[in-house]
Amino acid sequence: MQLRTVLEEFGLKERHARIYLACLELGTASIQRISQKSGFARSTCELVLKSLQSKGFVTAVRKKKTRCFCPEDPKKVISMAKTKAALLEEALPQFSALYYKGGLFPNARVYEGDSGIRMVLQEILDEASSLISFGSVNDIREAVPDFFTRFSKERAARKIPLRVILQDSPLARERQKTGPAQLREVRLLPPEYSCPSVTYVWTDKIAMFSLREGKTAFVIESADLAHIQRTMFELIWQALPALPQA
Repeated sequence: MQLRTVLEEFGLKERHARIYLACLELGTASIQRISQKSGFARSTCELVLKSLQSKGFVTAVRKKKTRCFCPEDPKKVISMAKTKAALLEEALPQFSALYYKGGLFPNARVYEGDSGIRMVLQEILDEASSLISFGSVNDIREAVPDFFTRFSKERAARKIPLRVILQDSPLARERQKTGPAQLREVRLLPPEYSCPSVTYVWTDKIAMFSLREGKTAFVIESADLAHIQRTMFELIWQALPALPQA
């Protein structure tokens, strides 16, 4: 995986990630050199470097009357992230007590962009003990190719079984054949049926991804609605042929 992608998943914007990587390659350097290395205008670099400094990624220093920036050791950055995560973990019971679960209405959330898609897929990994899904594997792999590959490997590593109904395609047929080794059972819709995007159901949650016009994920938490989705899934699943035994 590209380092820039890792930094963006960590929460940095693209220009922040590119400028921090330029700093790592240059060591202590002036804003002008960092601008030349990263390809951003000097004014943009200055604003981004101030932001990176506030986040603990770089330090400002003086070198022969010239203001320079020095990247922090990546180990220190990771250490700070772990400290922040530990603080959040410690406060989790208090956050959970404040979190509105809803009574009469389902709890619904909307996420946008690559980071939103990745966040929902990570939520599924962290919570699911089993998983059902239906849709187009082509759509989600094209939307977040690196993370979807990681998601599939991590799901199998965590021993989360998946049953999935896929829109027929060469990639779907390939995943059907390789499925047993990856705790995945696939059944294919007839070619005349279209099922764009992807839906996942786990615990009492439904995640619906809209990926062809923009990238949006809807997460609905409702025992009743999840039950309806499972019932519909089972009806379709039972009507579709299983992969013939070799």
